[in-house]
Amino acid sequence: MELLFSTIIGAIIGLAVRYIVKGHRSYGVVLLPAIAAAVTSVVWVALLWAGWTFDGGWIWLVSFVVAAAVSLIVAIQLPKHRAVADEALMQKIARAA
Repeated sequence: MELLFSTIIGAIIGLAVRYIVKGHRSYGVVLLPAIAAAVTSVVWVALLWAGWTFDGGWIWLVSFVVAAAVSLIVAIQLPKHRAVADEALMQKIARAA
């Protein structure tokens, strides 16, 4: 049950990062929450396998910090990459026409 709670909170963190970082109009609404939820789940299970207990505070903190960091990196890098890819596509279309 704790895995479900942590995953939902991770998705909420991803949603918050989406609106905190500029450039959120260049990707979908669900992308960052989905990434954050997936990262939270993977980190949570990895820490459980490493022997951390679910009732300790560190597993919660580490899972959420890693999810926020990954979401933040994606939110910063994706609009830049998208702009470059869009420009390359426009150049390709312009040459073909």
